Formats: sequence, C-alpha cells, structure tokens
Amino acid sequence: MSQNDAMAAAAAAPADRAVTPVRRMLWVLLAVYILNFLDRQIVNILAEPIARDLSLSDADIGLLTGLAFALFYTFLGIPIARYADKPSTNRIGLISVSLAIWSGMTVLCGMAQNFTQLLLARIGVGVGEAGCTPAAHSLITDRVEPAKRASAIAFYGLGIPIGSLLGLIVGGLIADEWGWRVAFMVVGVPGILLALVLPMMIKEVRHKAPTDAPAPAEEFSVGGALKEVFGTRAFVYIAIAASFTAFLGYGKGVWALILFQRSHGLSPGETGLLLGVALGIAGIFGTWLGGYLADRFGRVDRRHMLTTPAVGMAIAAPILFLGYWVDEWHIAIALLFIPTVLNAAYYGPTFACVHGLVRPQARAMASAVMLFLQNLIGLGLGPLLFGIASEMLKPSVGVESVRYVLYGAAWLGLIPAFFFWRASLRLNAELKSG
Repeated sequence: MSQNDAMAAAAAAPADRAVTPVRRMLWVLLAVYILNFLDRQIVNILAEPIARDLSLSDADIGLLTGLAFALFYTFLGIPIARYADKPSTNRIGLISVSLAIWSGMTVLCGMAQNFTQLLLARIGVGVGEAGCTPAAHSLITDRVEPAKRASAIAFYGLGIPIGSLLGLIVGGLIADEWGWRVAFMVVGVPGILLALVLPMMIKEVRHKAPTDAPAPAEEFSVGGALKEVFGTRAFVYIAIAASFTAFLGYGKGVWALILFQRSHGLSPGETGLLLGVALGIAGIFGTWLGGYLADRFGRVDRRHMLTTPAVGMAIAAPILFLGYWVDEWHIAIALLFIPTVLNAAYYGPTFACVHGLVRPQARAMASAVMLFLQNLIGLGLGPLLFGIASEMLKPSVGVESVRYVLYGAAWLGLIPAFFFWRASLRLNAELKSG
C-alpha cells in the first residue's frame, strides 16, 4: 500500500456514502490541529530573542515554554472532556470557540511588554487549547471503524509535526526580519478566521449505538469515567510511556533549538528553517508510519499495535545521542532525522489503544486524561526541568550545558520503550471490540 493509499484509508468511513463527510471532517480537524501546535510551539523558536529582549534566565524560558501553558491546559482538559462526552454537546462548536480563544491569546503574546504579561498570555493559549483534542478525538473515534482508527487518529496527529514545522519556519524567519512580536501576531490571525467558518464546514453527528449496546441513559460521572479509564493495566502502562515520551519530546523540542543557536551559531531563522524542515518531515512521516503499521499488523495480533513505538524508541536512543554529540551541524541534523521518525510513531497507536480500552461514553475523558498527564509532566515539566538542569551545569561546562542535558535525554528514551512493550502484552486481553 502506498502512502497516498494509506492516507485515503485513514479517512475512509464504514459506509461508502459517509466517505465524503468523514474525509472532510478529518481534513478540517487536521487544519485546526496544525494551528493548535503552530500557536503552541512557535514560542520555542522565539525563546532566545525573547530572553534577550526581556532579560530572562534559562529557568524563565523553561517556565514560559512549558509550565505556564501546561497547568491550565491540563486541569481544564478534564471538565471540558466530560462536557464533550455528553450526548447533547456540540463538539464542533466547542472546538470553534476554543480555536478563537487560543488564537486571540497568541496575538496578545506579541503585545506583551514584560515577562508577566507574556506569561499570562501563554496561560490564555493553554486555556483555549484545552478544548480541542479531547473533542476532536471523540469525533474521530465516533465516526471511524476500529480497523482504521489508528490511521485516522495518526492523520489528525500530523498536525503536531506540521504545526511545529510551520512554527519553526514562519516564527524564525519573521523573527529575523521583523522581530518576535510580529511573529506571534501573524500566526494568531488565521485561527481567528477559521474559528468563524468552522461550524459551517463540518457538522456534529453523534454515533448511534447498536440495539444491544448499553442504554444511552448510562452516563458516567467524572469518578465513573476515571474508573473506566484507569480500569486496565494496559492503560496505566501506556500513560506512563506516553508521559515520558512527552516529557522528553517537549524538553528536547525547546532545548535542541537553543543548542543549534548557542553551540552551532545559527540564527533563529536558520535554525527554524533547517531544523524545522528536516525534523518536520521526519515527524510527519513517523506519525503516519506509526498509525499505518498499527492498523496493518494490529489486525494480525493486537499486541503489534504498540510494537513500532516500543522498538522504535529503543533504536532511537543511541542515534539521538550521536546527533547531540557531533560538532558539525549538518551531520547533527542528519543524525536527528531517524530518531525523530521513530519517536513520532507513537501517536496514532497510543490513542487508538486508549480509545479501544474504554467504552464510547468515556473516550473524550480517556483522551483528556492522557493529555493531562502528557502535558503536565511533558510540556509542564520537560522544558522547565531541562532549563533548570542547564542552569545547574553552566558553572562547570558553560555554554555547552544544554548539550549535556540533551545527552541524558537521549538515553532516557529507553524508559517509554520499556513501558510501551509492557502495555503491548496486555492488549489482546484488554482491548474492547468496538
């Protein structure tokens, strides 16, 4: 099967007459998620010029790029997910309002005059983005049959590398030419415009349960939904693996960019363009590959839905170390390409498994719990702790402190590899059929 065929399969619906609406829904949700990560990640490439302009420390950068966003994003995600799971909720409207909020707050980031104002604007971005992915995952899982679900979720997940790529390229080039404030404003406006027309592009359609399914009146309380989500050993292992993946991914995402500026001497625009294109393409291919392999080999043995992230992350660790170690930036970027492919392959398999471990009434909650853990531990603590570690190492290794932090991060990738493998052993027993 070619990559184009796989993409088409990802957007296919159970019935032929539903192909066009489902494909349209997936493409629109992909556009929303691209803007989600564009607005979230642009601060990474702008961190160095912001730090110089506002006189920030490495720890301040870690707080600004991670915890400030993550706290409100994660804690608001749970109640918003419960709202999204309610049969009466219009998930399209929820996503549209969320998109307008985070895009508007991104524009305000460019107007900030000091660290506190920028911190509050980043918190606002997190508040808005909390309403996006749980509702989007619920929509996708509701409309796509289980055999194609990992590919469909991976297709939506392409928004992560595409949005991050655009954030690095657009943010870096605009920052070089007009400054970091203009960069924030330019990327925020498209989301405001899309939010206005989103309800006219796709419609809310709730999946109708079969006659032998539990009665619709059975609606989980928050406690009941959490009990459902944490009711399997596989979910716990996946949650640990995905949280470590996010911790390392967000930490490396910020500080690898800073490494190429501090240690390799590239400008923000050069870093964004070179690293953004190379690692963006790697992330896009890896995200697609993970979903495709999970659907293909998961049909043979459901344990293989998680084989790619388990094996891939183990292989990635030593190559990633070499990429941070070499002094020639051309070679460094080439070495980082393969680990980025392998590390990105977890997204589709992870969320497809998570949704398969719970009943439909708890799917948005399952996504919210995963995002809570990934973003609080990953986005909240990853950049921050990497920054603190860099500050601690500066007295002994100077400007190379970031490089030494990344050495450790490379080998820590073996931890999620182990837990994805442990989770895979439980899938045949614990995955539900629908």
